[in-house]
Amino acid sequence: MKLIIAVIQDKDVSRLSERLVKESIGATKLASTGGFLRAGNTTFLIGVQDEQVDHVLSLISQNCKARDQLVTPMSPLGNQVESYVSFPISVQIGGATVFVVTVDQFEQF
Repeated sequence: MKLIIAVIQDKDVSRLSERLVKESIGATKLASTGGFLRAGNTTFLIGVQDEQVDHVLSLISQNCKARDQLVTPMSPLGNQVESYVSFPISVQIGGATVFVVTVDQFEQF
């Protein structure tokens, strides 16, 4: 058995959730926040049999696409530095960060 841990940007969550439900794949969703952009994410915990891993990874890949977005970075000291001038930069957002780990034991009570 494997545990798939997938960190998904909030804009992609509903599309992936609907697809997992349609495919009868159970998942637990946890609210999370990214460190760099401080933006909302959702972390999915998906437990599957070994032979289902490739299918689930394919679903994640199909429903979570990376895209570019302009963001204005924060001053390293927050808003305390008035002379700090920031310019928008293009960063890649979306897509998915996925970890697949082996589960030694699974219990459901």
